[in-house]
Formats: sequence, C-alpha cells, structure tokens
Amino acid sequence: MRSRQYDDDVLAAARRPKPAQPEVEAEAGLVVEEPVTGWCGAVVACDKERVSLEDRAGRVRVFPLGPGFLLEGRPVRLVRPRSTRPTGLVTTASGSVAVQGARARVARASRIWVEGKHDAQLVERVWGDDLRVEGLVVEALDGVDDLPREVGQFGPARGRRLGVLVDHLVPGSKESRVVASVTSPHVLVTGHPYVDVWQAVKPAAVGLRAWPVVPRGTDWKTGVCDALGWGQTWEGWRRVLAAVDSYADLEVPLLQSVERLIDFVTDEG
Repeated sequence: MRSRQYDDDVLAAARRPKPAQPEVEAEAGLVVEEPVTGWCGAVVACDKERVSLEDRAGRVRVFPLGPGFLLEGRPVRLVRPRSTRPTGLVTTASGSVAVQGARARVARASRIWVEGKHDAQLVERVWGDDLRVEGLVVEALDGVDDLPREVGQFGPARGRRLGVLVDHLVPGSKESRVVASVTSPHVLVTGHPYVDVWQAVKPAAVGLRAWPVVPRGTDWKTGVCDALGWGQTWEGWRRVLAAVDSYADLEVPLLQSVERLIDFVTDEG
C-alpha cells in the first residue's frame, strides 16, 4: 500500500537544486553578517576577491567575497560593486578605515609574536598603520620549538595578553603539538596552513601561476629561489615583500589569523 502523503519519488525534493542566493553589491556601509563566525559589520572595503567588514567597536575582518552572508537574516551572495562611485573612506593596506591625524599610541603590555623576521615584515607592511594606532608591538621569534617556555617567561595575564602567529599550523604537524601545550586563557595562538609565510602571498602578486613544488627535505625558501632563479633567499624575499601592496595580495587564512590576534590582544576585557 502506498501512502498518499508522499510523491512517487521521495528523494525528488533532495535532488532539486537549491535556489541561488540573491546577489547584493558590497557597497560601503552595507551591514551584513558572516554566520559561521558570527561577525556582523559594515562594508568598508571590497576588491574582486575579498570584503572587509567593520563592527561597532571599529574592528575590521576580511572575508572571501561570495555566498554565505546574511542580510537582514536572509542568505545573500556579496559581489563587487559595479559602480565606481567614491565612498569618501580612506583605507589602510589592511582594509581598515584610516584614522586621519592619529599619533602612534604608547605601546601596550600585550604583544603579538610571529615566527621570524619575514613574518614580522609582512605583518608590518599590511597592518603597520593599524598596529601603531592600537599601540601593538610585533616581535619575531626564532621558530616555535621553545614556545611554552617563552610564554612562561612572558607571564601573560589580564591586560598583558599574547597573540602568536604560527606557520604550518595543521593537524598532526610538529607545530600543532607544540601549540597544544600552551593553555593560558590570556594567550591566543592562530596560524595558517602554509609551509612558510611566503606561501601566504598570492602567487599572482609576484607574477606566478603557482608557487613551485619543493621536494620534501629541502628548505622551502631555498627550493623556491632555485626553481625560479631568484638567487639567494634574501633576494627572493625582497621580491616577495615588494609585491605586497595591501591585504588583497595575501591569502585569506593569513588575513583572518592576524586579525583575530589583533582583536584578541586589544580586548581590554
């Protein structure tokens, strides 16, 4: 006996294509929510791949342009504005709204640590203006092998927070095992999946279709410079750093990780 409550094919509904999310231009001032993170903010910058959202506290995060946003509770797909009307907003290299005439703030007790000199220089190039306004100091480590000991010496506490950016932070890696031993509530460790911070720069920014594949066991930077004929690693890094003009030249995982760290260490609560 067949129930009259169902169609002949009970799987037909599951196979029906989902309706496309309506497209909405990411114009300056548009307020949307990114439901995965719960971040809600107004659009302050947008390029062909990313959109920057500023929340009520003036903090900015960058997200990939496309589907997955909520506008007044409805799912929408954000697209780059077709119009080229000036917004009147001046933004920094990180996509944040520039604070006109602001002096650098006295350095906070809180710190952001990165693995090495190249990481620190890249963070300064993109987030330097924001860091000076917030009074944040970025310090370079010599790797993260001794991270638990160095965190203990730093003495994180309320009002003295520590954010750490780690390369190649993926499940099962040496880095992930080191990070797991850092448990202070006043320390936030974030990272990106790339072997080296160079990889967090979009290949197109340095005129490549893709970063070269470096054989396992070979120093990644050395292998890249050899494959591309860039000479010594310092010469290769000079090319990479010079190619970065703004957040648009960086991959999303690095952008999100750095912005999480800035939010964390500037949260006085």
